This record gives sequence, C-alpha cells and structure tokens, in this order.
Amino acid sequence: MANNQSVRRHLDAFTRGRIIGKLEEGRSVTSVAAEFGIAHSIVSRVWRQFQTTGTAIRGFSSGRPRGITPADDRYIVLQARRNRRQTAGEIARHTTQATGRPISRFTVARRLHGGGLFARRPVRCVPLTPAHRRRLSLSRQTLGSSYLTTSNDSGASIGAAR
Repeated sequence: MANNQSVRRHLDAFTRGRIIGKLEEGRSVTSVAAEFGIAHSIVSRVWRQFQTTGTAIRGFSSGRPRGITPADDRYIVLQARRNRRQTAGEIARHTTQATGRPISRFTVARRLHGGGLFARRPVRCVPLTPAHRRRLSLSRQTLGSSYLTTSNDSGASIGAAR
C-alpha cells in the first residue's frame, strides 16, 4: 500500500545557515532551492524568518501547556499507592485541594496508567432485590452466617468461606 502523504522534515541549523549564506551572497531564491532540492517557498520562509529574527536557528513552539507538573504526577501515583481503594475522582479532588489547580478524574487515570496503576473506578454492585434479599437471609439461617462471606465495602456476597 503506497503512502501518498509527504514526510515533513525540519531543516537542521547548519542547512539553514548555508541557505542564508547563499542568499546573502546575492543568489536567487529559486537557484538556492534548486541546489538544495527543496521548494522555493521553504527557502523564502527561512530567509524571511532570518530577516525578522536575525538568527537561522529554528524557534521551538511550546504547544499546549501541561495542566499538571511532574511533581503532581508523582503525588497522584503516591496517593493511589497509599490508599488503593481511592477512586480516580477522589484522587482528583485531593490533588485539586493540595495544588489549587483543577484536575479531572480522566487526567488522574492517565497519570496512573503511566505509573502502572489501572482501574480506579468505584466498585458498584448490583443492588439486591427483595426476593434475592429473602433468599440470602434464608441461606444464612440454614447454612450459617460463616458460610457466606462479605469482603468488599458494598456488603454484597463475594463467595463461600472454606
């Protein structure tokens, strides 16, 4: 399968300097572009940038600023390791209170994923219907309450004790 998209490469500082040097010698934009095998629009853009900034070095754009710092990332992972039952939303609230910057639970989940921790969702069990509740109480009376164990916070039956 052929890829029709062109690969965009940045010119290194040395090549930019050579282009500017040739243009300062008085050569035309078209001849310099032909010599380097690049489009004349690239050469004219490099020349225009040099004339406005006075340097051939490419300026780096910052992009979107990060919402939280690397220290916040470490704090989030530390919070999750200290209290494993905390949900991502609770960690987000604690971090927001500690830093003063709002952080979403999705950001927390991404940072925990980066730290090797997963599934910070609250455990929600299906509520028992009245019929199921009667059946559970009957089985507890018949078999004894030690047979059915409850080990999670919701109080739902997990399994049989051995």
